[in-house]
Amino acid sequence: AQKADLSGDTTAATINHSLTLLQRLQELLQNGNGSDSVLRVHSAASNEAKVFHTHQLLLSLQSEVFESLLRNQSVVTLHEPPETAALFDKFIRYLYCGGVSILLHQAIPLHQLASKYRVWGLQRGVAEYMRSHLASESSQGHVVGWYHYAVRVGDTALQESCLQFLAWNLSAVLGSAEWGSVSVELLLLLLERSDLVLHSELELYTAVEGWLSRRQPEAPVAERVLRAIRYPMIAPSQLFRLQAQSAVLARHRGAVQDLLFQAFQFHAASPLHFAKYFDVNCSMFLPRNYLAPSWGSQWVITNPARDDRSTSFQTQLGPSSHDAGKRVTWNVLFSPRWLPVSLRPVYSDSVSGAIQPVRIEDGRPRLVITPAMSSPDFAGVTFQKTVLVGVRQQGRVLVKHAYSFHQSSDEAPDFLAQADLQKRTSEYLIDNSLHLHIIIKPVYHALIKVKK
Repeated sequence: AQKADLSGDTTAATINHSLTLLQRLQELLQNGNGSDSVLRVHSAASNEAKVFHTHQLLLSLQSEVFESLLRNQSVVTLHEPPETAALFDKFIRYLYCGGVSILLHQAIPLHQLASKYRVWGLQRGVAEYMRSHLASESSQGHVVGWYHYAVRVGDTALQESCLQFLAWNLSAVLGSAEWGSVSVELLLLLLERSDLVLHSELELYTAVEGWLSRRQPEAPVAERVLRAIRYPMIAPSQLFRLQAQSAVLARHRGAVQDLLFQAFQFHAASPLHFAKYFDVNCSMFLPRNYLAPSWGSQWVITNPARDDRSTSFQTQLGPSSHDAGKRVTWNVLFSPRWLPVSLRPVYSDSVSGAIQPVRIEDGRPRLVITPAMSSPDFAGVTFQKTVLVGVRQQGRVLVKHAYSFHQSSDEAPDFLAQADLQKRTSEYLIDNSLHLHIIIKPVYHALIKVKK
């Protein structure tokens, strides 16, 4: 009976004065009461040192570096670059209170301080802040700088996040101030990717030409960059104009002459004939994710959780000028609550005629893309499909999700698998609408192999 009374006691409560404790710790730092150690922070930007009256116990609890520095001395002199010295008071406040406010331009120096003094919680927190604020708008841009910093410190997760963001939102980066700060290594990494999202290959060439004109790299670097452009994806009329007007192309014509000649051959011959003599399965003949109308279509679905929708659009049969006048019509079906076979209603053996109940939320979004017709022209062509999902982040509409369909499939099995379209606040929706951009990438392949 006594145990029952104790277990049933309803008078238990939690008394929480943690906010008061944090406030007193902050006052302890500000006033220096009971201080037993002093940090003197010197910077090349100032003749005067910043002085912090601190408490060895609190610093040692957070940082093994401070624990070592303060073991046999009470006054420690530190030398910091101007960027980190400017944030040292914010850094020390974190050690006392466990929290810190941060702005975009403060992320790298704060991460540097956390890494140098081995404050691992702050280091992880700043890295997560950077990964979640790639879409934030800043006057000079920040993603390129964060990528280069991630490479220097070996943060592979941040590198990949930055690289993916740049690839899927490249058009926005090409027209920004940070494009000029892209390193050679980053530029080459981007140019080798087939998932770049931009208006056209010509847009990419124009941006690369501007980068080369500003940076003036050595000839081998410039030639390597120019050879990464996929010239067969540029129309012959535009290639002729580039040869006549591009100073960069004129300067390095010898390095890319073979690629230009091959591109003109690609546009002049039928794809099947061209494929007999050239390897069309290499990246040079693989389209990127082009947003131009001949490659796909936008589709804004209002109230996407409501019911099934359908649309249709046309694309060019292939990138070759031989196929320029040929069109393929595509039918698209969107279903917000399609049920896989395993979840569809079936008759139960236990109760005659009864059907197992199925909840609406058991279904998942489905997108099916199929050609409206077949044609002999399709011989030697397969179609890769990519669906981009636009989201609003930090006030900007950007690509955060991309789904690629296998060449032989009509749909992506993981399409919006994690999306909750029932919620108006879903990150996949913009003003309760689903913003899609469907891209069809025709890929040529050889039917008959002929020795050259």
